Amino acid sequence: MTGQLKLVLAVLLVAQFMLAVDFSILNVALPAIGDGLGFSLANLQWIATSFALCAAGFTLFFGRIGDLVGRKRIFLGSLGLLGAASLVGGLATSPVLLIVARVAQGLATAAAAPAGLSLLTTSFPEGPLRQKALGLSGALMSAGFTTGAILGGVLTDLLSWRWAFFINVPVALAVLLIAPSVIQESRPTDRPKLDLPGALSVTLGLLGLVYGLTQAGEHGWTDPHAMTGLTVGVLLLMVFCFIEGRVIQPLVPLRVLRRRSVVWGNVLGLLAFVTETSLVYLLTLYMQKTLGFSALLAGISFGVLGLGTVAGGLLAPKAIAKTSTLTVLVAGGLIQTTFTAALFFLGTSTPSSMALLLPATFFGGVGNMLVIVGFMVTATSGLPDKEQGLATGLATMSQQVGITMGTPIMSAIVTAATMGAATAAAVLDGVTTAIAVNAALVALGVLIAAVFLRTKRQH
Repeated sequence: MTGQLKLVLAVLLVAQFMLAVDFSILNVALPAIGDGLGFSLANLQWIATSFALCAAGFTLFFGRIGDLVGRKRIFLGSLGLLGAASLVGGLATSPVLLIVARVAQGLATAAAAPAGLSLLTTSFPEGPLRQKALGLSGALMSAGFTTGAILGGVLTDLLSWRWAFFINVPVALAVLLIAPSVIQESRPTDRPKLDLPGALSVTLGLLGLVYGLTQAGEHGWTDPHAMTGLTVGVLLLMVFCFIEGRVIQPLVPLRVLRRRSVVWGNVLGLLAFVTETSLVYLLTLYMQKTLGFSALLAGISFGVLGLGTVAGGLLAPKAIAKTSTLTVLVAGGLIQTTFTAALFFLGTSTPSSMALLLPATFFGGVGNMLVIVGFMVTATSGLPDKEQGLATGLATMSQQVGITMGTPIMSAIVTAATMGAATAAAVLDGVTTAIAVNAALVALGVLIAAVFLRTKRQH
């Protein structure tokens, strides 16, 4: 890897890390924000939901916009928007202004994430160099989500919740100053037309799906808003599939979706992000409600998980080079399944529970990152540069939707299992039930990889 490529990688990784941090940095700060700005308890969830809806719903749309106008241009523009929105959020004096800032942050993330990943895959040739770059990117994406949980607690406790917004400003500014002279523009030679009906149907479908899931997590699966959102989301995604088979230049060509590596690789990516990010929520709930930890102490405990994801990200490219992507996907999934299932035996005793939780989250993080890197390599390999925007848009959509879906799904399971009770024992029962479902989803991913990707070994 040349010095120039190292600089390109550093710039893109810093940006991806910042985007990942934004997904979780406000989670522990929500009560403080509510008190500071006068949010009602019912509306507090929209601080997270407004961001998640936009970040997940618009990813595929902005991935194609990057193909049209240039990925570097979209990347830089969206980071500028993220910095400005973060400044507005930090200075917000009313709930409405804060929600506007969060929507803008979500839209910026939806544009910057696929553009950044496209720039990474087109900057590095397919093979060991790209695998190494994707490994580091995946490690920092997952570590960023964990770091956000820690950093949000530290900043809120020691300074103010406003610094959870302000911290983005200097990072975005630094990237904007360095990136223009380091990163080369990337766009297909023949720029496709925008499939507007497809873009609208998939964006609105994803918005409906994510909204329904967040409402289910808050109020249960039978909530009318949850059921309406999920139903509308599924119907619109079916409309999207119908449209894509009939337009001349579809947003997602069906020939790409016929590739096993693209379809099943993205399914594995979705499961990987659903399971590990929601596990952070479950264990936060467990440590605070059952063990009585403060938000800060619970956040710091996830440092071990962060170390595991970084270790997995460094290990994955080497393991792929020595074996195959399929082997790494299956091995990583088995490791994650084993150590997630071990958490089913958590109890009410702090010393014994933490003696189980810390090593289990470390090794589970290693396994999860092996799956994530395997998914990124699988879903973006074998496609020409002109389709990298689409491939990385799909991969980014899988990770954004996975991050967004995981917590409300597991929250709904905990809510159903506890039947509204908030005692330490009831929360423990709900969390362990959700952990069992979590482990089953990881095991499903192993089965999918072994069955559907067995003829797609990549070295």
